[in-house]
Amino acid sequence: MKAAVWYGKKDIRIEEVAEKPVKDNQVKVRVAWAGICGSDLHEYEEGPVFVPVEKEDALTGEKAPITMGHEFAGVVEEVGANVTKYKVGDRVVINPTLTYGNKPEDLDVYDGFSFIGLHGDGGFAKYVNVPESNIYALPETLTLQDGALVEPTAVAVQAVKEGNMKFGDTVAIYGAGPIGLLTVIAAKAAGASKIFVMDLSETRLAKAKELGATHIINSGQQNPVEAIKAVVPDGVDVSFEVAGVAPTFKQAIDSTKARGTMVIVSIFARPIEWHPLQLTNTGVKITSAIAYTPTTFQQTVDLMGTGQLKPQGIVTSVIQLDDIVSKGFEALTTDKSQAKILVELSGEK
Repeated sequence: MKAAVWYGKKDIRIEEVAEKPVKDNQVKVRVAWAGICGSDLHEYEEGPVFVPVEKEDALTGEKAPITMGHEFAGVVEEVGANVTKYKVGDRVVINPTLTYGNKPEDLDVYDGFSFIGLHGDGGFAKYVNVPESNIYALPETLTLQDGALVEPTAVAVQAVKEGNMKFGDTVAIYGAGPIGLLTVIAAKAAGASKIFVMDLSETRLAKAKELGATHIINSGQQNPVEAIKAVVPDGVDVSFEVAGVAPTFKQAIDSTKARGTMVIVSIFARPIEWHPLQLTNTGVKITSAIAYTPTTFQQTVDLMGTGQLKPQGIVTSVIQLDDIVSKGFEALTTDKSQAKILVELSGEK
């Protein structure tokens, strides 16, 4: 079968790979749609970040070269002998997070985690085998294309939870890429009264406004901290760092009120220089989010199914697997009008 395989930095190849036999606890999924994530882009531009290259991953047993893709949905093609919840033909979405399962779910991911599609073979292929515990039924109200948006939306939902955001709170979101835009949608759904979004791209800022931002600020033209405090003098209740660079990290802290919370959502591909005295002087609390709990993932499926979360507006392009490098990874690198690019595999609805 054809797949997009990561070999190294700037080296993703479309090639034929063998289908794997289905283990007793696994479900073989015929992938319909898959999204390109910012984490995938990090691996393409700067990797390896997560991809294991020297030894097999402890949870997947795999190492590079691996088939990428962790935002995907599809149809059950085959089930293992011990699978009880799903049958052939079921429409499903995949939670790609693998953990040891030894701790409560809010702590489990911090005990060690891996991702299907980053630490082992994923969804940029015709078929992928997934543990039954990572499969979720897709509501009839959602298409399989919608299903490819569940995983990144769950990241944003978890981030809003980590910030302990309350109804009526003010928020600042640094970075209007896909996860930043989804954080706009999640914060709006959670009752944020003012949503400030910062980015360098006017196109992305316009998209943020379309999706629910109340204030958009081009941080290349304005000082974002001053612009926010002109509206909210004491600073926002919660800020989200979704850009992954030192300037926005510091600005997110400075635009947050004393005893407010800054949530790190982005994946920093390299270390930054930062003085902790900034926290001491401002009284801001910092927390972070990586992935989501199983509960948050199911809640995201449910909220999308009822229309309370509507992430479909972030999709800017649909491409074919053969074009994933030129029209996918390279486009996301050079064209800042792009947000979420979906890859059509089977294309089923």
